[in-house]
Amino acid sequence: MSSLDLMYQDLILDHARHPHGKGLADAFDGESFQVNPTCGDRIQLRVSLAAGPVLAALTWDGQGCSISQASASMMRDLVEGKTLAEVADLGEAFGALMHSRGRGLDQARADALEDAIALEGVSRYPMRVKCALLGWMALKDAVAKAAAGDASPAHIPEGI
Repeated sequence: MSSLDLMYQDLILDHARHPHGKGLADAFDGESFQVNPTCGDRIQLRVSLAAGPVLAALTWDGQGCSISQASASMMRDLVEGKTLAEVADLGEAFGALMHSRGRGLDQARADALEDAIALEGVSRYPMRVKCALLGWMALKDAVAKAAAGDASPAHIPEGI
């Protein structure tokens, strides 16, 4: 394993052990609950918007593998404080990374992903891509709900 791979592995494990933004805020503009049916990973995510429109705050709670937890933590750091257009661009870049099968992205898009680029290796394992994308799917859904003025709580099925 190369020194870069080891550094990325350490970064992923650090975010999984000490996740950023974990713990749901009481006030929010949009919320989403997502489950990966393949493995059972789950996330509940809340966003608050500000004028601009800007993603002012992102909080989340969830359970799952280190990849899903680290991805949500890195995503929070990456998107909080960004305009919704920037959030959408970052989501597209991360999706492209996850579907690159290890080929990566052009340098500008890779740089834009900051720490989340550490998850590039996940793209070589199709069953794990869903884990890395889980938080991003919740983010897209919560932002859409917030933009539409739907601040109703997410439906969380019984027994989950």
